[in-house]
Amino acid sequence: MAWVYLFIAAVFEIAWTFSLKFLDFKKIGAIRWQAYFTNREHLLVLAPLIGYILFGIANVFFFSLATKQIATSTALAIWMGVALVGVKAVDISIFKEAWHPMQFFYLALIVAGIVGLKAGN
Repeated sequence: MAWVYLFIAAVFEIAWTFSLKFLDFKKIGAIRWQAYFTNREHLLVLAPLIGYILFGIANVFFFSLATKQIATSTALAIWMGVALVGVKAVDISIFKEAWHPMQFFYLALIVAGIVGLKAGN
């Protein structure tokens, strides 16, 4: 079950990373709090901040569950590798970020390292 927790933590890490992408403190500071509930755009401005908090807490929670049964160094390497590959996949597929074929070679090396670390446990 620890490996499932580690994968869940990596998914929350990916979501947390993208909440940072959309977080805009200038817009949050410009919210007129007296009229907060009358304007739906205010909720859209706060959504990345709410995601940042919730995804961050969930990420730490599931990662801590995983490290109770998996060596911390192995868990950290796998968690970061899965998150990195996931962020790159989302960047390419959803945000249409430019990519170079050589990047897939290096991502494959990360995946090979993840498989190797898991096989060693």
